[in-house]
Amino acid sequence: MSVESLARRLGVGARHLRRLFLRHLGATPLAVAQTRRLHFARSLLRDTSLQMSEVALASGFSSLRRFNVTVKKTSGRTPTELRRSSSSPHVKGLELRFSARQPYDYPGILAFLKTRSLSGLDSVSPQGYRRIVPGDDGLGIVDIRLSDDGLVLSLPSLNVLEIQRCTFRARRMFDLDADPGTIAAHLGGDPLLRPLLRKHPGVRIPGSWDAFEVAIRAIVGQQISVAAASTIMERIVARYGGLVRSDDPELFRLFPTPEQLSAASFHEIGLPLRRAETLRGLSRAVAEGRLKLELGPALESTVSALIEIPGIGPWTAHYIAMRAVGEPDAFPAGDLGLRKAASGSGTLLSEKALERLAESWRPWRAYAAILLWRSLW
Repeated sequence: MSVESLARRLGVGARHLRRLFLRHLGATPLAVAQTRRLHFARSLLRDTSLQMSEVALASGFSSLRRFNVTVKKTSGRTPTELRRSSSSPHVKGLELRFSARQPYDYPGILAFLKTRSLSGLDSVSPQGYRRIVPGDDGLGIVDIRLSDDGLVLSLPSLNVLEIQRCTFRARRMFDLDADPGTIAAHLGGDPLLRPLLRKHPGVRIPGSWDAFEVAIRAIVGQQISVAAASTIMERIVARYGGLVRSDDPELFRLFPTPEQLSAASFHEIGLPLRRAETLRGLSRAVAEGRLKLELGPALESTVSALIEIPGIGPWTAHYIAMRAVGEPDAFPAGDLGLRKAASGSGTLLSEKALERLAESWRPWRAYAAILLWRSLW
């Protein structure tokens, strides 16, 4: 995303955004982006045996020459020297390590993902998350393991573009870019949220490996329980997804593509006709490129684009924006659980009353929602 695009999303001018970066971070947006590219490049140099040209491309550098010059300028050593000094053994496939700002609510994010995992498609354990993905040598398994200070991401053999995509998906799924200190400082001033933050420090938004998959789940889950939604989702995977073999007996399914579900009838799995049409409508919009499930546009634009699909209302749109897109201010105020958790007295808050209460939680309403849901487990 360019500086101009980020400025438009935030509703400020590009020059003002640069001033804000300099004032609060001491660096320009481009310098911050370059620092992130360099951190990723060092991870690839340390943890993989990729060729230098592949490391440069995967890290977002336009040429090997620019990569070499930038690394030497910032670290005082060439990429080859950095790799030579690494003591990490290279293994088949890739293994990357990512740090996360502490504290981190590992139990909370794993519990959320566990109750929404689907038989044969993915596996959630106290150690982390696993699922099948296509790789250069056929199908392979993505393994995201928890570490003391972040995550370890193991990937099958992939091309450099897929390494970028998988890295982004893992970071978004486990919300590695969140700043828990800033979020807690803002939400901790609210008497309702303060004790929840103390009980569950380091709250994160549980994202998804597949944004389309979560969008489908959000529609399926309208007005039914999490367990009931999981049952229907497993029927969708069994009926329309791919059946494959892997090295893990628990993993043998692939989630159906937007193209597959855009033509699905859904009548065999017990869905109401109108909800089935909503699933097809969303699938067509994604398949045709009219709807992009990615962080970029402002929250209001994302919600508006989703609501244009018949059968998707504010609750579904905000849930998709929260989990599929990673929007930190998404807030499905119509959710019955949120209204119950926020009442405090047993009297169910109205949607409007909850929206008014949540105004002071901006721009971190999604984290407040996770805390409120967490209080009900």
